[in-house]
Amino acid sequence: MLRNILCRASLMGSKAVSSPLFASKVNMTSNFINIKPTMAAIKPVNSSLFQLTQQRNTTLNQTRKGNGYVTKRTKPTKSPALKKCPIKKGVILRVMILKPKKPNSAQRKAARVRLSNGEVVSAYIPGIGHNAQEHSVVYVRGGRSQDLPGVKYHLIRGALDLAGVANRKTSRSKYGVKRPQKKE
Repeated sequence: MLRNILCRASLMGSKAVSSPLFASKVNMTSNFINIKPTMAAIKPVNSSLFQLTQQRNTTLNQTRKGNGYVTKRTKPTKSPALKKCPIKKGVILRVMILKPKKPNSAQRKAARVRLSNGEVVSAYIPGIGHNAQEHSVVYVRGGRSQDLPGVKYHLIRGALDLAGVANRKTSRSKYGVKRPQKKE
């Protein structure tokens, strides 16, 4: 027995490892010799025990319904008429002038637009001045107007029949204005 222990100790070497990530394979205790486990006598512990994110357990009702795991609830979209598309083409039905909500006072330009999927929405016309009229073909994107109730969409300036803003120098990309040519 003692001879077996001494042979093992000489094979394993003198370098001892003490790390919480490793578990010992062999139990080497003796009344005569105190031997610590080394690299040859240890194995790595399963890394799934040290995950940083916790897995959410299911409740009894969720298990009964057959759901294996808890899924996050998706937020309802703020522009449902676009059907998860970034923009939709539409035809203007009517151009309107709306009044904003209580603390503000102005005349905001908006339009009723029939989208290519058949839905009719109200869309805000950004910028100063516009050439939008009935039967104009326009692009509609999401994004509500903060002080106009029920207006959840914007028209895209400088695309299709809706021209860019005239004499615009700053923020040109938002209003569909080309870069001005340098005069020589």
